[in-house]
Amino acid sequence: MGNIKGIIFDYGGTIDSRGVHWSEIIWDGYRASGTTVDKETFREAYVYAERELAKVRHIMPDDNFHTLLLKKMQIELGWLADHGYISADDARRMAPEIARYCYERARECVEEARPVLEAIRERHIPMVLVSNFYGNVQAVLADFNLLQYFESIIESAVVGVRKPDPQIFRLGVDALGMKPEEVLVVGDSYKKDIVPAETIGCRVAWIKGKGWTAEEDVVTHPSIIKNIGEVLQAAF
Repeated sequence: MGNIKGIIFDYGGTIDSRGVHWSEIIWDGYRASGTTVDKETFREAYVYAERELAKVRHIMPDDNFHTLLLKKMQIELGWLADHGYISADDARRMAPEIARYCYERARECVEEARPVLEAIRERHIPMVLVSNFYGNVQAVLADFNLLQYFESIIESAVVGVRKPDPQIFRLGVDALGMKPEEVLVVGDSYKKDIVPAETIGCRVAWIKGKGWTAEEDVVTHPSIIKNIGEVLQAAF
């Protein structure tokens, strides 16, 4: 690409899951716990929990990712129990099991990403995090020992702007103090990361894994990279 002076990273799905939508990882956790719920029903519970978390402040600023996952699983599984898909006992048993499974998956992905973040930092290329999150991303990053890599953190719940609004990426560019064309945006979502970042003139790198919809899975784009390690090639 050339002329890249700064990098904006998405967090969830990009640094912590190899580009795979988090619903897929949670679904893996469901199956590992021995659930008999089908995937369509799981997705209903997933959407219910996301909407509940958006409406009610269940997640506190100091909640790390494991605590977040446990609360989210309790909401999802509680919905499944309330609708008769699983028993209340199974919901209580499965919530910590699935939360731990997902937390360890995230930790594995973070450790894979760490050498890339280190290499970028060694080149003195500043990085900013731009994320749709619940107001606790700083606690999540601290728990995973990632805070030191980012000059600034732009979190939707804090700044009041959510992707795919391009304004959240403008805030990231402003935090870097650069022109959009000097900034590479790395994300896992075509609609929430790639399109809005390109709208304001940023360069992009799309870590494309299994998405939420079949529609997004078939989208192609010249910026697609296979894994976070390829960010180094894309940027330099």
